[in-house]
Amino acid sequence: MKIQIIIGSVRQGRIGPQIAQWVRDCIVGVSEAISADIIDLAEWYLPMDDEPFMPSSGQYIQPHTQKWSEKINQGQMMIFVFPQYNWGYPAALKNAIDHLYHEWKDKPALMVSYANRGGAKAATQLKQVLEGVNMQPLNTAIEIKLSELEFEENGMIVHPVEGLSQYVPALHEALALVINSMSIKDG
Repeated sequence: MKIQIIIGSVRQGRIGPQIAQWVRDCIVGVSEAISADIIDLAEWYLPMDDEPFMPSSGQYIQPHTQKWSEKINQGQMMIFVFPQYNWGYPAALKNAIDHLYHEWKDKPALMVSYANRGGAKAATQLKQVLEGVNMQPLNTAIEIKLSELEFEENGMIVHPVEGLSQYVPALHEALALVINSMSIKDG
């Protein structure tokens, strides 16, 4: 199973890459059948609304949208790593999702939000959008409480492996559910 971990924030000084790397490190060892790539939206040029056709048409004119489509088509499961900004999720993540339509269909999605209290409000909003593009959001979501972590002066998490260890069981449980449901579909 090929998992794509999408970093949903593009702000400077963000901790999304740290959390995405932690997620990747946690899941790669779970099964030899799992591979995971990190997709950082800060590295993708996806201007807002620059396609002449609706994404549901699948007619992409812009080379960057065609590349984005190819990349997302490669994944079998998505893990969205994103902060909660003012009770919502980042605009960059919404824009990246809205660039496509069919590429998301039927793929399981795990949400890993982070905020002082975990980011549940942002996760609730994102879940509605993921359902709108026909993804299969998992009932399990990981909500990282930043108030329980220690940070360096530069804003990075001190010892992310230890600080985030309480979330490992939920991450493994979510993966097990997806692997089991895919086995049932394939079997």
